[in-house]
Amino acid sequence: MTQPITRILGIETSCDETAAAVVENGTTILSNVIASQTDLHAQYGGVFPELASRKHIEVIYPVIQQAMAEAHLGFDDLDAIAVTQGPGLVGSLLVGVNAAKGIALARRKPIIGVNHIEGHIYSLWLTDVPIQFPILSLVVSGGHTELYLMRDHGQYEHLGGTLDDAAGEAFDKVGRLLGLPFPGGPAIDKAAAEGNPLAFSFPRAVMGDGYNFSFSGLKTAVLREVQKFSPDRLPLNDLAASFQAAVIDVLVTKTNAAAQAHKVAAVHLTGGVSANRGLRQAMRERLSVPVYYPPLLLCTDNAAMIAAVGHQHYRQQRFSPLNFDVIPSLQLQ
Repeated sequence: MTQPITRILGIETSCDETAAAVVENGTTILSNVIASQTDLHAQYGGVFPELASRKHIEVIYPVIQQAMAEAHLGFDDLDAIAVTQGPGLVGSLLVGVNAAKGIALARRKPIIGVNHIEGHIYSLWLTDVPIQFPILSLVVSGGHTELYLMRDHGQYEHLGGTLDDAAGEAFDKVGRLLGLPFPGGPAIDKAAAEGNPLAFSFPRAVMGDGYNFSFSGLKTAVLREVQKFSPDRLPLNDLAASFQAAVIDVLVTKTNAAAQAHKVAAVHLTGGVSANRGLRQAMRERLSVPVYYPPLLLCTDNAAMIAAVGHQHYRQQRFSPLNFDVIPSLQLQ
């Protein structure tokens, strides 16, 4: 029997990307529009929350309209609206949720509040990667470094996460220490390619036998090394390479241990830091199970991944009431 076609409009405004997308049957991207604020926040060396929410207000409806136009659909052709409920910046989240509520109310469509982290996990459903449970998902981004064991759709066991800075946050902070542009991740990745990862012996926080992460001590160690040099003699490439190697070593070691302990079929590497070339290579070389990651466009925040989650919720008829609120610290259950 042929399954009915479902089309979900996804909206994502958890941080500094205003995004809207239409996804068919949870796997086929009909449109995926992203308005980035990177240049706006670069002068501050990080995301300025009030500016982010103001910019979301300016562009949210043009972005949604563009996504619908590129999908060649009208709002009546949609089955549901999916929107990021959290985690994220409260002001930014409110813009997306209120826009989604307006469309849902006006067009009498069900609305689905989505966890942003679950969105990253489902980014690989938008690719041709073979999906086989159980999956170990490492979500590593500017705000998150989390390990989840996924046994089936919507079934998650949180194995561990960061106790302080997320990996992406550490990249941004160290990038500022090294005088590199924001965001720090891509800039450090580029500088590291020209450096010696063994030049500096930076610490790896083991954190016992569990699967938690800590990067604050590493960041402090980089600061101490930077302070030893005058700005014009800073061994930028070597510092970047050594720092990146330390982060990657911890991420790979913990992920490998969890993959072996839980006998997973594959590891899914997602989130903004999954775009890092060194991390991708190390994961492929050091893990004994297949490692998959999305294309670059789906690594960073986007709305297609939110719509992909929305499809799974729609199948299960798991809808949100129109009066649901944003949850900046929303946990993935």
